[in-house]
Amino acid sequence: MKKISCIIIEDEPIAADIVQSYIAQVSFLQLEAVFTDAISAFEILNNKPIDLIFLDIHLPKLKGIDFLKTLTKPPKIIITSAYEQYALQGYEFEITDYLLKPFSFERFLKAVNRLQKPVELLVTDTDDKQHRFFNVNKKMVKVYLDEILYVESLKEYVKIYTKEKNVVTKFQLGELLVFLNDTNFIRVHRSFIIAKNKINSFFADEIEIAGQSIPIGRSFAVSIKKELENK
Repeated sequence: MKKISCIIIEDEPIAADIVQSYIAQVSFLQLEAVFTDAISAFEILNNKPIDLIFLDIHLPKLKGIDFLKTLTKPPKIIITSAYEQYALQGYEFEITDYLLKPFSFERFLKAVNRLQKPVELLVTDTDDKQHRFFNVNKKMVKVYLDEILYVESLKEYVKIYTKEKNVVTKFQLGELLVFLNDTNFIRVHRSFIIAKNKINSFFADEIEIAGQSIPIGRSFAVSIKKELENK
């Protein structure tokens, strides 16, 4: 699958780091460069094919909207801004999306998924095994979807359990469910996602997977019972 080459134009270091960390978790995005002002980005745009720009509005030297006006054949644009009043003006340039800061990974993923056909969102190996890459201590670790048993929330992080290894990475549980993009995974508790095809047995208040008991949250109980009984 061809990767989408992208750059970030953002003068706030923290905001740039957040977008950069989100990009690192999406397998079909390839970050080429980060710029603190729009003028500095002209050179790479003139010399290298860039598919997507994550663009802030309030920038030094040249504002984001003014920058867009200079582009004769612009790449896809996702605006990242703390100011909602520029949204209508941004869409006049046929931007892909307008992300209002602070935005979650789930919202970011929804924006970039608009650039992909649904079939292309599935990351596969030559043996057709679907996988995702996760950022673990700045190293991207491959995890095959069919090997995931369940996932546990650790507040700002999640722990992904497989038969061979456990992976801890920075994700919110709801965001991870979107990122996995697979109907085999369901949320059964505010702190747990499970793989339906790995269930050994289940009761009214818990599910057993690989010898481990996973609680079923009260608010999930009715929908989970219907889901599993109809499986």
